[in-house]
Amino acid sequence: MPDQKLAIPVCRPSIAYFSMEIGLRSDMPTYSGGLGILAGDTIQTAADMEVPMVAVTTLARQGYFHQELDASGRQIEKPDLWNVAERLRELDARVTVVIEKREVKVRAWQYDVVGMTGFTVPVLFLDTDLPANDERDRELSCHLYGGDKRYRLCQEYVLGVGGVRMLRTLGYGQIDRFHMNEGHAAFLILQLFDEEIGRSGGRKIKPEHIESVRRKCVFTTHTPVAAGHDKFPMNLVHKVIGRHKIWNIQRELTSDGDTLNMTYLALNFSHYVNGVSRRHGKVSQEMFSEYRIEAITNGVHAATWTSPPVRKLLDRYVPAWRADNFSIRYALSVPPEELWEAHRKCKARLIREITREYKVRLDPEVFTIGFGRRATAYKRADLIFRDLDRLKKIASGAGPFQIVFGGKAHPQDEPGKKLIQQIFEAKERLEPKVRIAYLPNYDIDVAKVMIPGVDLWLNTPQPPHEASGTSGMKAALNGVPSLSMLDGWWIEGCVENLTGWAINEKSKTRKGRNADTSGKDALALYEKLQNVVIPTFYNDREQYVRIMLFALALNGSFFNTQRMLQEYLLKAYLQ
Repeated sequence: MPDQKLAIPVCRPSIAYFSMEIGLRSDMPTYSGGLGILAGDTIQTAADMEVPMVAVTTLARQGYFHQELDASGRQIEKPDLWNVAERLRELDARVTVVIEKREVKVRAWQYDVVGMTGFTVPVLFLDTDLPANDERDRELSCHLYGGDKRYRLCQEYVLGVGGVRMLRTLGYGQIDRFHMNEGHAAFLILQLFDEEIGRSGGRKIKPEHIESVRRKCVFTTHTPVAAGHDKFPMNLVHKVIGRHKIWNIQRELTSDGDTLNMTYLALNFSHYVNGVSRRHGKVSQEMFSEYRIEAITNGVHAATWTSPPVRKLLDRYVPAWRADNFSIRYALSVPPEELWEAHRKCKARLIREITREYKVRLDPEVFTIGFGRRATAYKRADLIFRDLDRLKKIASGAGPFQIVFGGKAHPQDEPGKKLIQQIFEAKERLEPKVRIAYLPNYDIDVAKVMIPGVDLWLNTPQPPHEASGTSGMKAALNGVPSLSMLDGWWIEGCVENLTGWAINEKSKTRKGRNADTSGKDALALYEKLQNVVIPTFYNDREQYVRIMLFALALNGSFFNTQRMLQEYLLKAYLQ
């Protein structure tokens, strides 16, 4: 019988969305960054559009981590504790998975995401912190992406196998599509095969079983870097999970019997696979040439990421924008002076909060650049600091500017942590000519203040390592133009001098695609800031605000999760 404490909607869910992390609220730290925020935006959009979806994720009682920074920029990681029972509703259902020959009980907590019409998408958080479990298994619900390979393997097994079993126990027996948001959830394929074999009464995996599982599975890959795909030694897999009929098939398909690659597991048993931008789709196709990989460019939830002043403008001039994000293109009818005034309010709030919370004094009249990304080497937060003397000259000649940073480094990413310290070192050398603020513990709430409050959004990844990037999309929804490398979504979103600016020229060949171009890119960045962007801001405010309007109208109306989810429905869910 279905769990009586779970109110299954009248429109019974037919799509199960699996993601290792889901970002819904800052006070529910069950996300680390862009992947989780995208998942949260997708689910909110599904509720708005009344898409029959249920989401499954893992519970992290201590969150990802709470970031503190000392005076030198050294990152200090602390548990991000939160009261689960205050935010989520415990369900009565229990399922069991076997880890290292131990039975591990799994329960689910539910959070309801309510759309604009009142339609609800339930989100199930899987939890192993139960008294009946061994302490090693209880700890699997402590940290998001914590521990070693064994810890990650166990977490992903709970998500995939435990997630499908939980859905069945709760009465979700008619799921047509299982969407794996990255390879972390690929173990759900094992459970689907077990179900197929159980129904047929046999012991072997047959071609019809493979076809049936493939028809049910959708896989979205998010990383164009080979090292970013989860891999586990098969001897560890056998020890933790045990034997499974699928391993023989997987070995034949990948020609690697010593390693379980979660991306290949998902690729082999999904009927639809996509990258998250057109460029990323092509890069992924080159990485995995034996598979067909499509592209659906990411988006963001428009109503979530539009600041109150801009939201008020859209309500007045484009009243249908929430239900129909494409109508945001009519924002071109917004009087430029009103958009500028809305932006000034956002900027004043950001500077006020930076002064109050971090004791850094910025000038509301000075051109302000924002950079908020995970601190890791390929995102190159330090690119702008390659020549500090040149930066000082730009500030003296083209016009003064200040920079606001935010972003966490993964606890095991030492080069990422060093990047933050390098920004603090540059800060000491550049002030007072160029003022810099680094906002610690960059999360949903911080981003909602920071992104609308800057005058320019900067993005400097090393191509082709940016799968998509969504921070610039959030900026566009607030009329903040981007200055970015042509990579990920910006190849599609950049109309030079209309929606923002490109730092580099689009690569026409594959040759040297993975080479470090930082020296050349830094020079191009300085040229664009000195000769185009900053002079336009100070000397041609009318043109700058025109660019702000086009960023909002063109990019805001397209790079949203409403358009994105419509594409998934047409290309993946309903096919």
